[in-house]
Amino acid sequence: MGLAREVAIIGGGMTRFHHSLHADKISREIFTEAIEDCLSSVDKGISPAKIDALVIGGTVGEFFEGQSHYASLMADWTGLLPIPSLRVETACASSSTAVEVAALGVASGMYETVLVGGVEKMSSLKTEKATEALMSGIDIAYEYPVGVTNPALYAMMANAHFKKYGSRWEQLAAIAIKNHHNASLNPKAQYPSEVLELGNKIGSKQGLSFKDPMDFLKSSANPMVSYPLRLFDCSPITDGAAAVLVTASCNAKSYTDTPVYLSGLGHASGTMSLHERPDLATIPATLEAAKKAYAMAKIDAKDVDLAMVHDCFTIAELIATEDLGFFKKGEGGRAAEEGRTSLDGEIPVNTDGGLKAKGHPIGATGVAMVNEVYKQLRSEADKRQVNNAETGLIHNVGATGGTVVVQIFRK
Repeated sequence: MGLAREVAIIGGGMTRFHHSLHADKISREIFTEAIEDCLSSVDKGISPAKIDALVIGGTVGEFFEGQSHYASLMADWTGLLPIPSLRVETACASSSTAVEVAALGVASGMYETVLVGGVEKMSSLKTEKATEALMSGIDIAYEYPVGVTNPALYAMMANAHFKKYGSRWEQLAAIAIKNHHNASLNPKAQYPSEVLELGNKIGSKQGLSFKDPMDFLKSSANPMVSYPLRLFDCSPITDGAAAVLVTASCNAKSYTDTPVYLSGLGHASGTMSLHERPDLATIPATLEAAKKAYAMAKIDAKDVDLAMVHDCFTIAELIATEDLGFFKKGEGGRAAEEGRTSLDGEIPVNTDGGLKAKGHPIGATGVAMVNEVYKQLRSEADKRQVNNAETGLIHNVGATGGTVVVQIFRK
């Protein structure tokens, strides 16, 4: 199974991801910034008149801003009326699913070029209310009523993985350290700083100083959120937007000499509630989505040169690297500890800092992942560039695995 005609990415852009930088803006203003960045990135230029449709990922704007009907609103504010517009919602995987919808529209021949975006304005609510909004993406009949939160659900998955495979919290800490290092090389990241640098900034307020990252990560300055997950195991609340341009490959060279091609699509659904899963140390929908994407792209996990995976919590990255086939089950933690997922490792993971350090404006996360792969495959990632990158993968998860999207891109 494959696409009726090949699809390419010809441009990508995003705002800085941040928790306060966009405080005086509303989502439409943030989204417009990302669109302008995306359109200006097209090497040979593109006229808005060439854009046939807009597909946008937006997750919980009704909670954060009281705004629905995002699609036509964003088409209006970005000067794209009267083209058709569509909003997609699959929790944190929303804009990854939007990329899929756009690709299918182009592959079918319905459209030639589609603008895909994602946006979330999360800082408008205090942490308690933001947490409540995010909990709408889990099962409100069985999980929400007992007071469980997303950190607690992923903590259950961490404890299950620890028990089954002997993995340790120190391996999760290695993931946080690696992702903050990568973010320190990414000017669009929410936290473009090393863990130790941030740790000493936090510690200075308490009269503390730290000599190495683990000193900080094991300290009271990095408090427990839900055992075994500490604060720096968790992605932050973030505002931001991202966009990419999808076109038929036969058109791509009209816009750039170095397009990036979409070669594999995988999408699967899983149980909303953890209690329905026989094994909490894996996400079944990832296994299924990855199988579909690899089959369409006609590759195996070993052929992937870099991957952006959904690391809303450090344990999520560990499990993803196993479920995607980069490492055998039970070996993901040790691989992270040994540096095998670092920029110069055997499979660089989350080269932009991931959700953990780049930030996680949930509706924009998937398109931001595609942005990073697009830059990497065009050798435009500056200090975080992976050598000889030809194939990149993105993996995005809705909530705890109710939705998983895997997409593979190649030069």
